Amino acid sequence: MKTILSIIGARPQFIKHAPVQMQLQNYFKALTLHTGQHYDANMSQVFFSELNIPPPDYKLDIGGSKPQGAQTGIMMEKIEEVCMELEPDAILIYGDTNSTLAGALVAAKMHIFLIHIEAGLRSFNRRMPEEVNRIVADEFADLLFCPTQQAINNIQKEKFARKGVFLCGDVMCDTLKLIIGKTSRLYNKPYYFVTLHRPYNTDDQSRMTRLLTTLNTLNKKIIFPVHPRTVAKMKDFNLFPDKFPNIRFIEPVSYVESISYQQYADCIITDSGGIQKEAYMLQKKCVTLRSETEWLETLENGWNTLVYEDIENINIIIDKPCGTYMPDIYGDGNAASSIVELIVQNL
Repeated sequence: MKTILSIIGARPQFIKHAPVQMQLQNYFKALTLHTGQHYDANMSQVFFSELNIPPPDYKLDIGGSKPQGAQTGIMMEKIEEVCMELEPDAILIYGDTNSTLAGALVAAKMHIFLIHIEAGLRSFNRRMPEEVNRIVADEFADLLFCPTQQAINNIQKEKFARKGVFLCGDVMCDTLKLIIGKTSRLYNKPYYFVTLHRPYNTDDQSRMTRLLTTLNTLNKKIIFPVHPRTVAKMKDFNLFPDKFPNIRFIEPVSYVESISYQQYADCIITDSGGIQKEAYMLQKKCVTLRSETEWLETLENGWNTLVYEDIENINIIIDKPCGTYMPDIYGDGNAASSIVELIVQNL
């Protein structure tokens, strides 16, 4: 039986890994390495128990507080040590985090077959660390599993006639299907659900102040699970919660809690890539606090709107009705089984 080492390290990767791991273990010795990039229990450990993922076979506990270069370098060193001991037949990576980049580089340097799930995404903004990570991962991957036709198109433009590229749907759709029956209403009044974590939104005092002030003036309560980085920045900027009475600041939430809050929200406001998709899959209007998105499909018919400079227009955008909803643009919830069938055929 061949060995596949899946490398994960951040919240979106735990979500993507759950349905894939369930399928992989039917055909392979399927091991998991958790880099520890997300080290907070509510952003890591709880996802394994909720999604019924076996505990990681390897845990590096690297943490997310180091500069990106140092963090990636330490990850590479530790992943390489595991690979020298394990001699896996393939490395499997997800998405676009530093854990993804480290796994891709180790696979390339050690000549290990590389599988990239969620390949082909592009924001066309190379100032984003994630954009660099995903481009490198796609460059070295032997199998590229693309969630949408747009992702396929991006690969074809960059690498004409590239082999090993497949349209498979989005595994986050699979995961959502697995847990949707576990959700419940967690707040009984009308509200908007907010997440913020990207440095360009949280690391600038003026912008962070504008964002919180605008959210505080919206006509419904704001439910805001605060990322640990954002908590630290708010303290640095003297932006204390009692200054924003319309915002309910809460601890980071589990996956089921996050989907529960989204499912019953009147609108979702975020700078997360994954939550844009989750909002669309739940048929919820989304406002994305970014100047670009990898998920262009969500912008169709007003289901998602990009807002960067004109923060104060959020209240106007929220009130605009959405157009026709296009179902199944991220697949039918069976992406993981299709992916693993193709891995079996190619590996």
